[in-house]
Amino acid sequence: MSDPVPASLDLRGTPCPLNFIRSRLALEKLVPGDQLEILLDRGEPEQMVSEGLRRDGHAVQLWPLEPEGVQLLVCRAGAQAPEGGPPA
Repeated sequence: MSDPVPASLDLRGTPCPLNFIRSRLALEKLVPGDQLEILLDRGEPEQMVSEGLRRDGHAVQLWPLEPEGVQLLVCRAGAQAPEGGPPA
């Protein structure tokens, strides 16, 4: 059985902090453990979104895209958080 295809969000051309806000809102719609693919511009968007999502407790993997973008694969946190406890 193959892995499920992650939800996808193309935020190339979207300025900061709007790209971070849209990323967080999209992750809120997912259940803990689900994945979200986010396409971003390199530079400040890449840095601000990836660091912000990591601070929120999500696992973030990053791959460069040509010519000027990056792909984030984000695993939504909280998969093993006890009721009322901190996110996993």
